Amino acid sequence: MPQVQLPIFPAGSVEINHDLACRAEGDRVVYYNGHLPVFTHPKDDLASFRLFTGQLIAQDSATQGQVAKTFGVPLVSIKRSTKLYRERGPAGFYVPKPRREGTKLDAGKLGEARVLLAQGHPLAVVSRRTGVLPDTLRKAIAAGRLPAVKKRRRGRGAGAGSEPRRGWSGGKGGRAVRGVGAGSGTGARRGAARQSSP
Repeated sequence: MPQVQLPIFPAGSVEINHDLACRAEGDRVVYYNGHLPVFTHPKDDLASFRLFTGQLIAQDSATQGQVAKTFGVPLVSIKRSTKLYRERGPAGFYVPKPRREGTKLDAGKLGEARVLLAQGHPLAVVSRRTGVLPDTLRKAIAAGRLPAVKKRRRGRGAGAGSEPRRGWSGGKGGRAVRGVGAGSGTGARRGAARQSSP
C-alpha cells in the first residue's frame, strides 16, 4: 500500500511547495525534496539558480507562481529561464552571450574610413563621406580598429618659432594681451592712482 509523504523539511527551510524547500547553509543554497538534498549552488551563482528553477518548472515540479512568490523574482525573469532551459538545456545557462557586431561600420566602410583618416581628414569629414556617425568612428578608434586621428596644424596662428602679430604680446597664461608697453591700460592707471593717494 502506498504511503503519503509528509511535507517535512529541515529546520530553517523556506517552502517552495509541499514537496520542495530551500535553505541557505553558509555561502551555499541547498534545495530539498523532503529531507533529501537535490541541488546546491553558491549564493551568488545566478546562472545555477536560473537553471534549477527553470528545470523545476519544465518538469512540473513547481509552478512559475510558486517560484516567483518564494524567491521574490519577477515573473518575466522566471519565464525567460524556463524558456532557455526548454530550448537549450542546462548548457544554455553557461554559454557567454555572443558579441553583437555593428551594422554601420562594415568591412567596406572600415577600409574607406581608414584611408580617409590616414590622409589626415578630420573625423567630421570622414563621418560625412562614409555615412557613419562620429561616435561610432571614435569607438572604433578607441578599440584599435581604426588609426588615431592626425591633428592638423593650422595655417594661421602662432606656432613654434613664428613671430607674434603686431600690437599683441604674449600675456599671462599664454593669452594675447593688447598693448605691449607696461603700465598702459585702465588697470595700470587705476593701480598708479591708488598708490599715489594717501
